[in-house]
Amino acid sequence: MNTAGHSEATAPRGLELTPFRGLRYDPDRVGSLAAVTSPPYDVVVRPDGLHQLQDADPYNIVRLILPQATTPSARNEQAADALRRWLTEGVLTADPEPALYVYEQSHSDGMLQRGLIGTLRVSEPEEGVVLPHEDVIAPVVAERAALMRATYANLEPLLLTYRGNGTAAEIVDRTAERPPLLTTTTEDGYRHRLWAITDRTDQTLVQTDLAHHQALIADGHHRWATYRRLRAEHPSPSPWDHGLVLLVDTARYPLRVRAIHRLLHGLPVTQALAAVEGLFRVRHLQVPLPEALAALADTACAGNAFLLAGDGTFHLLDRPDPALLDRTIPRDRPQAWRTLDATVLHATLLDHVWRIPEDDPTRIAYIHDTAATVRKAERGGATAVLLHPVREEVVRDLARQGVTMPRKSTSFGPKPASGLVLRALDV
Repeated sequence: MNTAGHSEATAPRGLELTPFRGLRYDPDRVGSLAAVTSPPYDVVVRPDGLHQLQDADPYNIVRLILPQATTPSARNEQAADALRRWLTEGVLTADPEPALYVYEQSHSDGMLQRGLIGTLRVSEPEEGVVLPHEDVIAPVVAERAALMRATYANLEPLLLTYRGNGTAAEIVDRTAERPPLLTTTTEDGYRHRLWAITDRTDQTLVQTDLAHHQALIADGHHRWATYRRLRAEHPSPSPWDHGLVLLVDTARYPLRVRAIHRLLHGLPVTQALAAVEGLFRVRHLQVPLPEALAALADTACAGNAFLLAGDGTFHLLDRPDPALLDRTIPRDRPQAWRTLDATVLHATLLDHVWRIPEDDPTRIAYIHDTAATVRKAERGGATAVLLHPVREEVVRDLARQGVTMPRKSTSFGPKPASGLVLRALDV
């Protein structure tokens, strides 16, 4: 048998995680470490949450990841100037030696998650090393790329998962037995701890273990697409060959999967309901939000279901007309994709019934916080579309088939807090 094509030299490359000198806040220069953190840029509820974070501390990381100015170029220049100033003032300082960082999040509800923060070799989807499961919005990628170019930094890690339960996981847990570099508790009740793995032997053992694995993008598709764009712009080798990630072994620490909801601007609930009359069954629920979500969960077990809000009550949509689905959903995808709630929402409701472009920010917003989505709809005369989360195994199976889900289909968590460790490309 000819085995030349399967030699070690031509074997596919797995995950390549590299130590780096992290930028971290000097706790003596800020109000508190909790006060300078933020959720990832796309999870911040704007404008309310943005203003709250800006007011929490003059050095809050939101001033870098979501700078506020009248033009894109001014926003990027503002972030770059702030980063340079904070480095000059010593508000942010680089750790003395390259490290892989162990990051832990815990909560009184029993959640414990640990992972590794490092810089990962940027790869293309066809390599099968990092698996995306959602499409991206091109203008968002362009926006993130411009910000990274201006700051010459990766300001927040994206979240990747893999299934290993091997040497890397053992080193992560052993490292977490030592005193941490930092400990802080954010207002959402999560405790965050960080350690540095600087021992070369441990770093090599982690890298050797990870080289046999592939990862799923849990959160950060736009940042990963941005990494790929920036790597393509710069001849290799360059600092852009790698991007900042948090890598979580879900065989050891399973993530929670939540839905991402839609806020439809300019579409009152009355119009949304009138458009679906005769196409979906509609039931009106005069109940609090938790009970409405429970009804959505029960209904979603039997088929596609959505919860509409914005007029002070809830409306449960289910039992879509099979002929409508047959007309509107592409047939060139696996059945698991064709029956996703997000697929039906985008292909049938948004594209065909309500005719709302999914990438027009003036017509649609994607919001992680359920209650905030409802509040915004009620304030603005809009329609909130609440979804039930898809199971992680469905996401992973589709990703391995190379099938992407509709954008913003899932929200894996807990997400890493932004602001605990950054990467400057020139350090």
